[in-house]
Amino acid sequence: MTDRIEIAGLRIARELHEFVAREALPGTGVEADAFWNGFSAIIHDLAPKNRALLAKRDAIQEQIDGWYREHGAPVDMEAYKGFLKEIGYLVP
Repeated sequence: MTDRIEIAGLRIARELHEFVAREALPGTGVEADAFWNGFSAIIHDLAPKNRALLAKRDAIQEQIDGWYREHGAPVDMEAYKGFLKEIGYLVP
């Protein structure tokens, strides 16, 4: 199991924490606490949108899987492209 460090409301892999402290931040003028607090704010701000996008991806994948179950092989590419546009996977 990966060793983790709790910082700024996040559980960070020790290796990532050490990389940021030793390799990424030196010479940038950014302090470690400022980096982790800013990173945490971004993660917490975008997490709900990310969850919604992942749910949408799952729903689209379910529709695609259903299309293949219904239509089988060989695939009618024109019909398939029309279906993908219909479900919003492809945009015109």
